[in-house]
This record gives sequence, C-alpha cells and structure tokens, in this order.
Amino acid sequence: MDRRSSREQAFKFLFENTFGMNLPEETVENAQLAREEKVSAFTKTLFDGVLSNLEKIDKVIDENLMGWKRERISRTALAVLRLAVYEIMFEEDTPNKVAANEAVELSKKYSTKEESAYINGILGTIITKTESAN
Repeated sequence: MDRRSSREQAFKFLFENTFGMNLPEETVENAQLAREEKVSAFTKTLFDGVLSNLEKIDKVIDENLMGWKRERISRTALAVLRLAVYEIMFEEDTPNKVAANEAVELSKKYSTKEESAYINGILGTIITKTESAN
C-alpha cells in the first residue's frame, strides 16, 4: 500500500473514531476482519500518532480555525485536519507541503470545494507558523 492510500485509510479510521462508537483498536480490527482490509504500518503509525497526540493537535487546530470553533466544522474536515497537523508536527519524513497537499486532496474527495479551500488556508497558516518557529 502506498503512502497516499495509507493516509486515506488513516483518515477513514479517524473519521470513524469521531463517532466514538468503538475503541481505536476495534476500528482497525473491524477494518481487517469485517471489511477484509489490509492495514499498513504507515496507516497504524498515523492513526495511533494522531490519537496519542490528540490534545496537542486539537490545540493547534483550535488556534488556527480563523473565526470558527472546532465544534462547527464537519467531522470530515476535522479528521483531515487532525491527520495533516499530526504529519506537520510529528512526521519528519513527510514534508509539510506534502502533508497539506494530501489533506486538500482528501478533502476534495470526501468533502466540498469550499471546505477544501478552508482546510488549505488553515494548514497554510499552521505551516507558516511552524516553519517560522524553527
């Protein structure tokens, strides 16, 4: 499974997780058993990494929502943002622009054009702040 497919799978797991019906391990297990999906190591790294750092990730998202509150954005946008912010903050192998581009592509596929533009703007701001801090 390539990295793009792994990201998409991690996004789907994160989206499912926003409903809080399963424990994270059950989400992965259900994908493997019920849907017969192969789950890559990168998918697990992303999914577990987001959940392990959720408080920090949500804080960064909240600080950059540009006049919105996290509760007002869609579950799709939240899952995409969490995944991208995790990669920007914690995945040194992923360039920031790649993380943002992949997030925008996911949002184009699973959301609206307007939401994709909003996500792009938020991630652009986060990347600018992150890179200027380093």
